[in-house]
Amino acid sequence: MRIIPLTEESKKNLLTELVKRSPDDYGEYESVVKEIVNDVHKNQDKAVFAYTAKFDGAELNAETIRVTEAEIEAAYSDVDPALVETIRKAKENIRDFHEKQKRNTWITTKENGSILGQRILPMASAGVYVPGGKAAYPSTVLMNVIPAKVAGVEKIVMCTPCNKDGKVYPTTLVAAHEAGVTEIYKCGGAQAIAAMAYGTESIPKVDKIVGPGNIFVAIAKRLCYGHVSIDSIAGPSEILVLADETANPEYVAADLLSQAEHDELAAATLVTTSQKLAEEVSVWVDKFTEQLSRKEIIQKSIDRFGNIFVAENMEDAYDCVNEIAPEHLEIVTKDPWADMTRIKNAGAIFLGEYSSEPLGDYFAGPNHVLPTNGTARFFSPLGVDDFVKKSSIICYSEAALREVKDDIITFATAEYLTAHANSIAVRFKEEE
Repeated sequence: MRIIPLTEESKKNLLTELVKRSPDDYGEYESVVKEIVNDVHKNQDKAVFAYTAKFDGAELNAETIRVTEAEIEAAYSDVDPALVETIRKAKENIRDFHEKQKRNTWITTKENGSILGQRILPMASAGVYVPGGKAAYPSTVLMNVIPAKVAGVEKIVMCTPCNKDGKVYPTTLVAAHEAGVTEIYKCGGAQAIAAMAYGTESIPKVDKIVGPGNIFVAIAKRLCYGHVSIDSIAGPSEILVLADETANPEYVAADLLSQAEHDELAAATLVTTSQKLAEEVSVWVDKFTEQLSRKEIIQKSIDRFGNIFVAENMEDAYDCVNEIAPEHLEIVTKDPWADMTRIKNAGAIFLGEYSSEPLGDYFAGPNHVLPTNGTARFFSPLGVDDFVKKSSIICYSEAALREVKDDIITFATAEYLTAHANSIAVRFKEEE
């Protein structure tokens, strides 16, 4: 990996390179996705079946597009019982964590007779997109479905691609069943997002769509936003390790590569105050890369977006982390808890050398759906709040309104909204 002194110029160059990975760079794909979305909106099932045949090679119809109970039962037979048990353990950890995020409706009253509050209710339905393609992602199923279940969403629809035989990854089906998905449809890509956004004869419209996907899925989510709520437009994965001279270089290198193997556009960054650690980590990165199964992807990721920055002091290191606002941040220093207090922007924070990033991906409980490309400055991990809606409650008595009527009329008059002022004044016209 490149070892670079951390300066204002090198930090600026890093941020520029990371921005190039942004999913906002839709380019040539947008017109293609827009055509698919419009086609599904207009022709519904007919378009969905046509695109499924074109892209997945599967001939489906209204009777076969929905996964049956028999298919789910068969999936359990195909999945190693040890993995099923692991999925169940992870499910409980994720549920326990998200239960602590729940908030309740609240009401407050004042002596003057005014009552204020907030009503919190779950959305009626949610759609979860789960990629298929080259790999199965049962962890993604759990992370997207369980917060919705904890929030109280009654109807959870999942769309995921099938193979040419109309089969879905067994591990995906098992995870979906364990998590509590209501309906599963064999539909992938932009057409799946459009189907859940607008509804078709077979696939119901939902209130919110969550879940990762390729560039076509990301563009479709952006195009459908407004007709349906979405979680975010996720970019390539990224990890930043903040380390000092006490860190174990072998562990740091292994953790950097845990994200580099995701994607050729994934970014792995080490910010350290130790030149010695930087050099040792670089050596271990090369050693591990030669041994790992996704060597080609890792090498391309490291060559393009793998950097080791050596800072003069921890203050400069903190500033660098906060500007990057990484998706995953590991703090491997002599006092990680103290260093964490200096970090303002990060999706998930892992403290200490035994809190490796994959712990969060699969098992610990906090959500692994995280803000990318610097959006941790203003976005948060997926959670229960993403599946609820809030209504304000306002109830004033006559006496309470009388106390503030003149202030409201003054405000309305200043904005030249005389009907606003009149709706207050008319209630007290007999007193004038």
